[in-house]
Amino acid sequence: MRRAALAVLFCLIGALGAAASAQVRIKDIADVEGVRDNQLVGYGIVVGLNGTGDRLSSAVFTRQSLIGMLERLGVNTRDEASRLDTKNVAAVMVTAALPAFARQGSRIDVSVAALGDATNLTGGTLLVTPLLGADGEVYAVAQGQVTTGAIAARGAAQTVTRGVPTSGRVPSGAIVERETGYAFGERATVRLALRNPDLTTARRIAAAINAFARSPVASPSDPGTVVVRPPPGRENDLVGFLTDIEQLRVEPDQVARVVIDEANGIIVMGANVRISTVAIAQGNLTIRVTETPQVSQPNPFGQGETVVVPRTDIEVQDQANRRLGIVRGNVTLQDLVSSLNALGVGPRDMIQILQAIRAAGALQAELEVM
Repeated sequence: MRRAALAVLFCLIGALGAAASAQVRIKDIADVEGVRDNQLVGYGIVVGLNGTGDRLSSAVFTRQSLIGMLERLGVNTRDEASRLDTKNVAAVMVTAALPAFARQGSRIDVSVAALGDATNLTGGTLLVTPLLGADGEVYAVAQGQVTTGAIAARGAAQTVTRGVPTSGRVPSGAIVERETGYAFGERATVRLALRNPDLTTARRIAAAINAFARSPVASPSDPGTVVVRPPPGRENDLVGFLTDIEQLRVEPDQVARVVIDEANGIIVMGANVRISTVAIAQGNLTIRVTETPQVSQPNPFGQGETVVVPRTDIEVQDQANRRLGIVRGNVTLQDLVSSLNALGVGPRDMIQILQAIRAAGALQAELEVM
């Protein structure tokens, strides 16, 4: 009796775990409007390279940038610009993402990529580079040691390169100089933007929030947006209220979709994919021609010539052992995969079969080819 009770208990725990695993937090499927990153970009110079920088004779922008930088530091090289022939400098593009609510003085990571014909940025130092936003204002200033994580070795007869040595990062290499100035706590309502818009998911999120607040404070305005306002008594605690509701769990719905990557032979099918009754037969015609020429020689001291006699072996495989298989209507994803695997279908052939099933009108799902 104890063993039977334990078995039933384990089954219940497994069922509850499976049900809980299908639910996710609201913060993992939706974003709060206004809480977003801002892209920054800048043009800079990396110095200290070991002869792997731009060739100043071909990279005109690097030469001009080097001359301008030296002039700002009080060194006049314009009259001798034609004699500049260093290979330790490289022009780079610097990019970064300014997080939401980043404050002045905080640091962010930046990415560096070669703009000219530099071959390796390892060991270089990025000089002071202003980072601009979409409005043309400077929001951060970057500077620091460039790390690429790449390995490049060159010898007289062989070259080994691992990774991309012409791009790298400067960890915590930029200091925020300007804030975005978004007054989040003063808003009367906020909108949750679903990362995968869906009417059912939006309605479930609103229902979960209303059940938690015990009042109709949330409503879906479209498949990708849920409008939320603080309940009575928490109008001045919008941040705290959102902190509470983002931990609520809902079960997101998904559209029946089949995604195919023909280049790599990858197939991804959702759990709601269904197939109507259809018959499938798969087979390939293979013709193999093998040439095994033989040499015919005359007997010793005999008259004749040595000739090559062709020998050809032709083999035809039409895979006649493949039979017509029937996939019953309204099958699940597991049944579909099992049926196709039983026919000995590989990923490449399965792509063609799924496209043929859709053309026949038996695939009850969206088919997206990447």
